[in-house]
Amino acid sequence: QVQLVESGGGLVQTGGSLRLSCAASGSIFSIKTMAWYRQAPGKQRELVARITSAGRTNYADSVKGRFTISRDNTKNTVYLQMNSLKPEDTAAYYCNAVVTLRTWYGEGPGADYWGQGTQVTVSS
Repeated sequence: QVQLVESGGGLVQTGGSLRLSCAASGSIFSIKTMAWYRQAPGKQRELVARITSAGRTNYADSVKGRFTISRDNTKNTVYLQMNSLKPEDTAAYYCNAVVTLRTWYGEGPGADYWGQGTQVTVSS
């Protein structure tokens, strides 16, 4: 199976920066897309940013120009650099990856995997 472990959350003041990391490990053949989602209390989980294996990115309108997603394929790790943070960015941030498994016959089926979440709190 696959495990996603996030790190880098915390408490920051408005206008500050944080960098989230998410490392994937396990029986990985390939990682297709990697993404960050967030969920604030009482709200639905929403996509923040996504990056493909080729490096194509897309962002939620609310974070464009402030957040940058990147990945290191040699480390199976995705990053989210968050600048100019606002109180409305406060949420639990979750890492997501679409992964195909390594099997005895080669590339196995793909599936969605999620991290446990890391809290980001922006104080006003």
